[in-house]
Amino acid sequence: MRSNSQIFTDNRSVHSHITFIKIHTAIYCRRTFSCVTMSIKRIFLKLKHILFKYVSIEDSKSSFKRVKTTKRFPKFLLAFVIAITLFGAFMLHWNNNPILVSRPFIYIEPFNSYFRHEHSSELKDWHDYAFIAMERNRTGPGERGTAVILTKEEEELSKPIIEEHHHNGFISDKISRERSVPDTRPVECQSRKYLADLPSTSVIIPFYNEILSTLTRTIHSVFNRSPPELLKEVILVNDHSDKDYCYGPLEEYLRDHFDMKKIKIIVMPVRSGLIWGRLAGARAATGDVLVFIDCHVEANVNWLPPLIDPIARNYRAVVSPIIEAIRALTYEYIRKTRGSRGAFNWHFTYIFLPLREQDRIDPAEPYETPIMLGGLFAISAKFFWELGGYDTGLEIWGGEQYELSFKVWLCGGVQYDTNCSRFGHIYRRRPFSQITEKSWYDRRNIKRVIETWMDDYKQYVYDRNPEKWNSIDAGDLTYVKAFREKLNCKPFKYFLEEIAPDLLERYPAIEPEPFASGMIKSEAYPNICIDTLGVNEGEAVGLYTCKNDKYRQSFQLRVNRDIRVDKTTPFMCLDVNNKKLTYYPCSFNQGSQYFRYDFETKQIICGGKSRNQCVEINKKEMKVFVTNCNKDLMTQKWTWDFMNETMLRDWGNYGHPIMDPEDLKEFTLSS
Repeated sequence: MRSNSQIFTDNRSVHSHITFIKIHTAIYCRRTFSCVTMSIKRIFLKLKHILFKYVSIEDSKSSFKRVKTTKRFPKFLLAFVIAITLFGAFMLHWNNNPILVSRPFIYIEPFNSYFRHEHSSELKDWHDYAFIAMERNRTGPGERGTAVILTKEEEELSKPIIEEHHHNGFISDKISRERSVPDTRPVECQSRKYLADLPSTSVIIPFYNEILSTLTRTIHSVFNRSPPELLKEVILVNDHSDKDYCYGPLEEYLRDHFDMKKIKIIVMPVRSGLIWGRLAGARAATGDVLVFIDCHVEANVNWLPPLIDPIARNYRAVVSPIIEAIRALTYEYIRKTRGSRGAFNWHFTYIFLPLREQDRIDPAEPYETPIMLGGLFAISAKFFWELGGYDTGLEIWGGEQYELSFKVWLCGGVQYDTNCSRFGHIYRRRPFSQITEKSWYDRRNIKRVIETWMDDYKQYVYDRNPEKWNSIDAGDLTYVKAFREKLNCKPFKYFLEEIAPDLLERYPAIEPEPFASGMIKSEAYPNICIDTLGVNEGEAVGLYTCKNDKYRQSFQLRVNRDIRVDKTTPFMCLDVNNKKLTYYPCSFNQGSQYFRYDFETKQIICGGKSRNQCVEINKKEMKVFVTNCNKDLMTQKWTWDFMNETMLRDWGNYGHPIMDPEDLKEFTLSS
């Protein structure tokens, strides 16, 4: 048995620890939360008083009293531990309040987390064949994703709704909220099996003033086409909507149609935007995997297992579904026939890269993508918070897909798209009003991402448009840069060289000198130039009076051997279609976008030489078209503002490899 002096010495140490925790907790509260709860402080003072009273006993006290003290002290120590635990739980709950997004989230992986335990490698067919068969037999407006055609009277009624929401809410209200959609997956996906033991999922849906039928159709599609044992909850984040139906009527509908044990509703105290709405939902989520989706989408058949299977195998995997289109004016579901890989160009606009050879072997296998689209994706809660979630300095919308993609690839993760998980998405102009005192937030967000993650490569972005980028203040980056260093993330060079090397092939950091550039003037009519006329994709370009318009009359005959319309992002090129010269996204694979300028004859030759097709002018109709080459016709002769004679005369030895076999043979031999 220990003596009184031993007890007193030991418990002075306990007392000093109590004081230390109390003081430093108070300091922490003031610095982090800007307040100290007085009731908690009183608990500490009371504990100190009681402990001191019972442990500072003189040696002259009776042995009975010593025994009593020895036996009673652990009770108070237990009380102290319980108080500290409760206090910690209280502060954790307070700090992690979903709507207090600006506070750093403290993620503690649950003891029952999927990723703490080993799991069977047994596979399972997750299809609900009875439900799939039932959906195939549904009839009615919009079923199977068909377009809904309105009467003249209905069209008039729909106009104000379209004007406000930029999609046809009148049609949305006519369609069943549980309508069926076509199964657009590749055949290989329709018999695919996935792990039998998969993690639980929280689906997070931020919304602002969304049409009630559109929002609830999104929710129905998630519940109806998800295995119930995998769908733990759906979290709706109301971004301070100002429509009454986004409150009482929505909640009433949810109570009538869903298990409310699986639905949470968070209402943001002020308009906060998509990024903070997602963060609020993530802070409230309890599932192993977070699935972020938009509020105007429809989940396709068996969407969930293929989305989370790669995450079950590697918690640092991030997976996006294939996003297909729902026409905003008719609600027709449009199948996307082929996938692609997301990336960016040096103007920092989102672009697509083609699938690599290894990505085409098995359509049911997920394939790596450098940059996610960002609207819909799945990520484990564990990895999301390891990465710090989104940078809370990002505001409203824009740039978050780049930030998270860079984080994933540079900080130990991998990112996939999967053909076997698909969503229909209503593409529309953003209908919501500007948030007060928030402007150019998307540009500011992108600059934060550039400054944080792109190292010295950022200069290649800034050099494209110094005036634009120099005018933007990215804000305080101390925290995010320190967090990157803490995670020991790779340099940006790794992303370009290992993850997206073909990005540099298509979009070199330093643009190589073109074969020719500037205005394309007719030799027959020197004041007439080729002009895009502001046409839409796929439409024919034409002619206009030369006026040095850098947006409509400026072109480049690039080393890619195509004619790019200058100042366009994403890159747009001239394309030969049905004897017309059309405006189309640059394909980078020559084909119908393969052009050559003959320095001697001054003709613009379309395709390989053997095709004998040239660009010609029709002055009377102010049109430009493609016809058989005739070097004697003045209407087929053109000049450029700038021409590199050396490169043009040595066509085979400059630029990217020639893909046309006959041209390749001719120009290789001639050189």
